[in-house]
Amino acid sequence: MGLAERNALLNASLERAAEQLGDITPKVMERYYARLPDASTHFDYYGHDNHQRLEGDMVEQVLYCLMEWYSSPGEIEVLLSSTIPHHLETLKVEPRAFAELIDAVCSIIRDTIPTENTGECAVWDELRNELLSLSERECAYSLEWRARMAAMR
Repeated sequence: MGLAERNALLNASLERAAEQLGDITPKVMERYYARLPDASTHFDYYGHDNHQRLEGDMVEQVLYCLMEWYSSPGEIEVLLSSTIPHHLETLKVEPRAFAELIDAVCSIIRDTIPTENTGECAVWDELRNELLSLSERECAYSLEWRARMAAMR
């Protein structure tokens, strides 16, 4: 499947999800918190008076990564290679949080795809796997770097 076809299927899925669900953020966060209930405290703390805005920003960032992955994978790699270490080191977000948010966004959208739309299903399965793999690599690299720095002290 070529880039143009992948992007067309991706856009069709996003349009369907928007029509069926409107703003996906509440459903994504419900699924996310079901898997990581303690994560809500980070959104409370760092969202200050606007917890929901921070949730929306995070879902929007994941959607951006998903929408741009096929066209600009290098851009997304750079984005996540700076974002993930910052969240791990500075904000003390646990590594699993990234995977769970990516998975929650993908799952909510994937749930709107009719099973007979195998091309769309394949695109979302591929996107989920590729972004989860990238997230895991960045988390592992950041944790390894932290361990090396601690050993040098």
